[in-house]
Amino acid sequence: MRILHIIPRLNKGGAERLCLDICNQLQKHSDVQVRLITFSDENFYPFLTENIDWQVVPASVQLSVFHKNVLNIDALQKTIEDFAPDVIHTHLFEAEIVSRSCNYPQAKWFSHCHDNMKQFRNFGLRTLFNKELLTNYYEKRYLFSCYKANGGTTFVAISHDTELYFRKTAKHFDVQLLPNAIDYDKFKGNGNPQQGTKLRLVNVGSLNKNKNQIFLLDVAKILREKGIDFEMKIVGGGGDYAFLEQNIEVYQLKNFVSLCGNVDNVEDYLHDSDIYVHSSLSEALGLTIIEAMAAGLPVVTLDGRGNRDLIVQGKNGYMVYEQDAEQFADRILEIWNDKHKYNEMSAFAQEFAKKYDIKEYVDQLLELYNG
Repeated sequence: MRILHIIPRLNKGGAERLCLDICNQLQKHSDVQVRLITFSDENFYPFLTENIDWQVVPASVQLSVFHKNVLNIDALQKTIEDFAPDVIHTHLFEAEIVSRSCNYPQAKWFSHCHDNMKQFRNFGLRTLFNKELLTNYYEKRYLFSCYKANGGTTFVAISHDTELYFRKTAKHFDVQLLPNAIDYDKFKGNGNPQQGTKLRLVNVGSLNKNKNQIFLLDVAKILREKGIDFEMKIVGGGGDYAFLEQNIEVYQLKNFVSLCGNVDNVEDYLHDSDIYVHSSLSEALGLTIIEAMAAGLPVVTLDGRGNRDLIVQGKNGYMVYEQDAEQFADRILEIWNDKHKYNEMSAFAQEFAKKYDIKEYVDQLLELYNG
């Protein structure tokens, strides 16, 4: 089987990391030939691309509601035809638009739903009076015509929330639920993390408004006011770095909260922590939550909808349904102050994460491809 994965670029992010993990695992199957295409040579994961058949093919599409569409896809079309894939699997909306502008109905096409793509929202009265909504709807109609020209597509939904969204917004296409996965062995901790006298909290994710790390500073402020000896490490980079740095100063949290930037060894930060804290306002699933559980960390998280699939309340962590920093801090301390509860939750979290291992995931993905 010849399989082509397409993603715009290899930025630091969960979609990119998963795509690379899939490609690396697929090529372990002797009957599979897999190739990865990106539109840019940008690569934050050189340690994951060493053994991958990776090709950079510059391509772009500019759609316009009122003007002529501009398609720069000739090189991509030729690359697809030369490789002659049985399966084409795309990641992120840019890859959807660009790849589907090519014509290759000989392959089975799969659209990976890493989030609830806003462009797929159904038409409503507001659409007529909002430029962004109108553009999004135009892109959706364009995509639907491309899907049909290529023989359809299968949406790979990564959570029950995402599955429901695409069943409502892409009714005429197949939607299959297959939650994202991690390299379990890479993140697995050695038993329960050692609890010292200091509470060690960690968060991993891009620094932006949706990831909502400013909320974690409110939580840290409450923990400090309660006299808790703790540290909080926020791992990741992004546009909110300076904003968070400034507020750490304003909240007088410099001795408690560290911004660690982008790192390659996320697993080391997880293994050196006690509890994982997650503050995203919306989350299609939450790979970092699974990685933390694999490391043996109980999780305290806000409700991002997609991550509801990951929390067994009181077993592997707690979901806090309101942006209530006081309640969030209390949940952290409820876990931390009860050694027996902590150890039970740590063990359950690690066992729970096993079912999201990339090896079993790719086996299920191949079943989808062959279906």
